[in-house]
Amino acid sequence: MKMIWLVVLLGMGISAAAQKNDSLRYPSEKHLKNIQQLTFGGDNAEAYWSFSGKSLTFQSNYSGFGAKCDQIFWMPAKPGKKFKVNPVSHGKGRTTCSYFLPGDRSILFASTQAAGEMCPPDVPREKNGPYLWPIYNEFDIYTSDLKGENQKVFIASNGYDAEATVSPTGDKIVFTSTRNGDLDLYTCNIDGSDVKQITFELGYDGGAFFSPDGKQIVFRASRPKSAEDVEKYKGYLSRGLVAPTQMEIFVCNADGSNLRQVTQLGKANWAPYFTPDGKSILFSSNHASKRGFNFNIYKINVDGSGLEQITFDGVFDSFPMFSPDGKKIVFSSNRNNKGTKDTNVFVADWVD
Repeated sequence: MKMIWLVVLLGMGISAAAQKNDSLRYPSEKHLKNIQQLTFGGDNAEAYWSFSGKSLTFQSNYSGFGAKCDQIFWMPAKPGKKFKVNPVSHGKGRTTCSYFLPGDRSILFASTQAAGEMCPPDVPREKNGPYLWPIYNEFDIYTSDLKGENQKVFIASNGYDAEATVSPTGDKIVFTSTRNGDLDLYTCNIDGSDVKQITFELGYDGGAFFSPDGKQIVFRASRPKSAEDVEKYKGYLSRGLVAPTQMEIFVCNADGSNLRQVTQLGKANWAPYFTPDGKSILFSSNHASKRGFNFNIYKINVDGSGLEQITFDGVFDSFPMFSPDGKKIVFSSNRNNKGTKDTNVFVADWVD
């Protein structure tokens, strides 16, 4: 039996010794190696690489960091003797979706702080009701230096402005806004000028990222079609809510042209990111979960072919992102949380 197990491991390109040392990796995760855990408590997610690949921004509600609700931090991309988590938002309002700007000296993030420094209330979960995300109209996009100082409003409107990410080419930003009454994608120049709407269909368009060459954008979207679904979507949005239970992955050119749907899996497909060659997409999905509670990371070709499961956690894996050199991946997971509900940040070597 031991010999059979050794053959299986060697067939995956990973030795038995490496498997034993790589204790955070499930045997079926053939594309991951040398998984390392970077955070150890609370909910830590949306960790994104700096342009140099040396640092990560992320959001956390961990009380050990002094957070009372989601706040923005940055940290080295691998643990070390002087490993340090650095606060950026300093507990003001609720925050989300941080991203390094070119040069790695400034960070973009969304915050409700202009409406008050207290955390806005969480969405109460209705008995037998759907899972809901808050879409706070108070969210505006800010810039800050790495110490959390010199904060400035970068993008603002009368509605929700958040989910900003930067093109790898360093010239464009994409973000989600309700400035037109719906949740659509917009782009702007790296200095915030020339804001343009690039998606126009009814539904939630968000979580967008550019391709490695900056020519395409991948994002998650809901597309309510029936009169009942449209009414529900509009009703939730009027209350500052969205039900993220039916989303698929879409791709378009950076100007919004050539829009096409990549996945048709049902349930919730989200957190997409292009592979380094721009030919495939990593994303998180619960389509294989009977009750919809379990999320894992999958890979699919841009044309919708070649679906492959990447992670095999029993609860939650999401927010995958490749390092700038394409050699590593960062993601958030419930693995190794010792039975708690904690979600932590992990990095791993990527194996093609």
